[in-house]
Amino acid sequence: MSRTKLTALCLSLTMALAAGGCASNPARDLAMAAGVTGGEPKPAPDFVSRTRRRDLDFIPVGTSAPKRAYRSKTAAEVGGDQTELDQLKARNDAKAAAPVPPSSY
Repeated sequence: MSRTKLTALCLSLTMALAAGGCASNPARDLAMAAGVTGGEPKPAPDFVSRTRRRDLDFIPVGTSAPKRAYRSKTAAEVGGDQTELDQLKARNDAKAAAPVPPSSY
């Protein structure tokens, strides 16, 4: 066998082993076999089970997530919030500029 063929074979075997190692988790498999993990996997949290379809273990590629029950703020609402934040900043700046009485140490 020539040196280039041997190098290609070794490289192929290394890549196959590396790809195979990504497909499994030997530490998890050993822990499950030993009974350390508690057996069955835990159920999904409530928010996950409410937002996912029951007949799929995953959201397929190209499928949109479920619509959310919120709406965007209007320009007037954003402006009102900005005014409120500006007033709060002015109050905090005034408090920071006030001298601290010595008795409060």
